[in-house]
Amino acid sequence: FVSSNVASSSSVDSVFGVARGGGLFGGNRKEKEAVADVEDKLKAESGETFPALTQEEVEEWLGHIPVFAVTDSNGAGVVLKPDNSTSVMYFFFSPQMANATLAQLKSTNDSLDLKLSAFSLGKIWYKILNNKDQQEIKLKQPGADDSEAEVFTGGDVEYRIVPDTRDLLGARMLLTMTPEDGEEMKKAGDTMTPELAQKAVEKAMTESPEFKENYNEIPIFLIAQMRMQKPGEEGAQPKTILPMYFSLQTMVATWQQFMSAQADPELKDMEPAINVMNLHKLVDMMRQPSEIDFRSCLLLPPIPPTGAGGPGPSPVAAAAAPGADAMGGGSTLGDI
Repeated sequence: FVSSNVASSSSVDSVFGVARGGGLFGGNRKEKEAVADVEDKLKAESGETFPALTQEEVEEWLGHIPVFAVTDSNGAGVVLKPDNSTSVMYFFFSPQMANATLAQLKSTNDSLDLKLSAFSLGKIWYKILNNKDQQEIKLKQPGADDSEAEVFTGGDVEYRIVPDTRDLLGARMLLTMTPEDGEEMKKAGDTMTPELAQKAVEKAMTESPEFKENYNEIPIFLIAQMRMQKPGEEGAQPKTILPMYFSLQTMVATWQQFMSAQADPELKDMEPAINVMNLHKLVDMMRQPSEIDFRSCLLLPPIPPTGAGGPGPSPVAAAAAPGADAMGGGSTLGDI
């Protein structure tokens, strides 16, 4: 876990794409201090230790999160070759980024019978993304006969899961923006220059201690003070839920909406603490006994942006398209 304090300002709209009034100003804290801070915030008040989640529970916890991949008409995943020695299949959280990859692949060959397919993150988490004992798979050129397929072990194909680029940038900025940087942006207000915004982005891209890769490092955001009430079953007491978000923009907008409805002036001025964590590390924590009740945490899927805005075309397919192969033979990814 890595935590960062937040204050309200309209000055970073152009950087984060959040609703007006949602500024993010960081603490740039040491990782160990941040981990201890967040774990302390999320500990159960009773002080009890909760049992580790099983693999089945983790799969269920992730099961409602959709990810997207380019496949053939039968649902067999498309494996790209960025170079002669690497075979990669990509999963995207953003359907816009996945569609951009699909469009780039089709632009190289109109005859390719490809489509966008949705998968459950829970079903692929252990079976594909984190499976060291994968079975053999067949790789062949699109439209080729099975007799032309080349057989590989599962470990010869690298599976990459790609976060939304805006959330990746948001995570990096949370980890690099100091209180001094935040004050500078607050003072600039609506007159913040593109140069000031670019300075913050460049710092995030070069100095972030985590989320340095564009894939497989998935940021998850939460506000420790924010809770939801889940109605109890059959007359039972409502259950308090801690929401966790893939989308920084959605989380900040939800917080702003909640705070705007508060009648107490002190509550309206409350500054939340935004925390960001790596999904892989979070799952590793869930598999261990913990003072955090992870069974009371709800992971909220990304909400696709409305309107014309959104991530630009994915750079992935541009380099990989010429050597695209289709993964087929036996059970396909679409069957999982």
